[in-house]
Amino acid sequence: MSAAETFAAEASAMGTSTTKMASAAEYCTVKNVLPGQKLSVMITKVRKGKGEGRVLEVLEQAPDEVEAPCPHFGSCGGCTYLALPYEKQLALKEKQVKELLDSVLCRQEEPWVWEPIKASPRQLGYRNKMEFSFGDEVKDGPLALGMHKRGSFYDIVSVRDCRIVDEDYRRILKGTLDYFTAEKAAFFHRLTHQGYLRHLLVRKASHTGEILIALVTTTQENRDLAAFRDMLLGLPLEGKIAGILHIENDSVADVVQSDRTEVLYGQDYFYEELLGLRFKVSVFSFFQTNSYGAEVLYRTAREYIGELKKEGCVVYDLYSGTGTIAQLMAPVAEKVIGVEIVEEAVEAAKKNAQLNGLNNCEFIAGDVLKVLDEIEEKPDFIILDPPRDGIHPGALQKIIRYGVERLVYISCKPTSLVRDLEVFLGNGYAVRRAVAVDQFPWTSGIETVVMMERCGLSGKNQNKLQDVTGEN
Repeated sequence: MSAAETFAAEASAMGTSTTKMASAAEYCTVKNVLPGQKLSVMITKVRKGKGEGRVLEVLEQAPDEVEAPCPHFGSCGGCTYLALPYEKQLALKEKQVKELLDSVLCRQEEPWVWEPIKASPRQLGYRNKMEFSFGDEVKDGPLALGMHKRGSFYDIVSVRDCRIVDEDYRRILKGTLDYFTAEKAAFFHRLTHQGYLRHLLVRKASHTGEILIALVTTTQENRDLAAFRDMLLGLPLEGKIAGILHIENDSVADVVQSDRTEVLYGQDYFYEELLGLRFKVSVFSFFQTNSYGAEVLYRTAREYIGELKKEGCVVYDLYSGTGTIAQLMAPVAEKVIGVEIVEEAVEAAKKNAQLNGLNNCEFIAGDVLKVLDEIEEKPDFIILDPPRDGIHPGALQKIIRYGVERLVYISCKPTSLVRDLEVFLGNGYAVRRAVAVDQFPWTSGIETVVMMERCGLSGKNQNKLQDVTGEN
């Protein structure tokens, strides 16, 4: 089959079509489709009998497909499932995660419980952070501010009516776009590396209503941003602006980072509240992008952890971010040790623990793989919340070596989770409970919480444990 050949297919998987074919490409995967859609597809790549393609035309809608509530759906690359009712979307995500877990846990002798997926309390207007990009929707077109067009690295869709954020975001985006359009300001071209405007970062605390706005530019122009600041302060917003920042970034990479930051108004942080705790959040702090869903996620993790013997109990919170889970564990443990590689997140965690009057939390900046060799206290319980790629194999060996009776693993990428679970299962652990938690409505993203217990090894697996632990 040539790379330019087209064919008709029916989408059968969540977010992708994986269709069996009688040709050089036995299977073809196509992104950003809905189960049950009939499609005209172009094969763009074939390797080892597996093809990749892109949609040319939707020939027939999926049986459950509805009109999307957002006018940008299909052109914007941000959402995948806006044309599906929310309950159908939940069912798809739950099915995908369960099938992945079954592919590993089918070899587990001990019983385990799969619990119904937990929905986000809010499905629209739930995000507390957005990174908008400046650009143009078509080459040499008018200034745009929004999200990357689906399948494009360069083109930008002005998402004035985005539905996963509330009205304050839309007003800030529109005001900013209108202001710089009138100013005839040039955006930073990713090919020529010329231009001024790069990104607009907006964060809004869902519970306190405080807003932080950061304009990211290059240093190629010297503009007085006082009028821009005053325009933002004059917008009719439901929330309250805590700070307006100007961030300069001359990197050629398309990333939001700071070479220099100037506070145009207020301060460079705001406060958010979760489950009775208060958190100081800066412009680059890691914080769950769905505060409402985060509360569901953390309650679930706390339930899975269960009762701990507080006296002498040491809890490791590995990949701890800004220390949210560690602080939730502080009242039921003698000491909680958080390890996180991002130094700014660690500093934020320390300040947040002080803010909440918690003096039994210690936060260490560094790679989990290396830091575990330096901590003297041994854990009685371990909580894992790694990045998308999961746990480094070397760090995983060290975690298993502690031999804790129970641990909880929180994952934002199910494929990484099942890879790591296979190692845990092969070395004396068994999954007892698992559940999917929807943190990212209308996208393909999903969180999974798993509780494991140490149950020993069968004879055929004993050598594996010895290899991991170094025992003879």
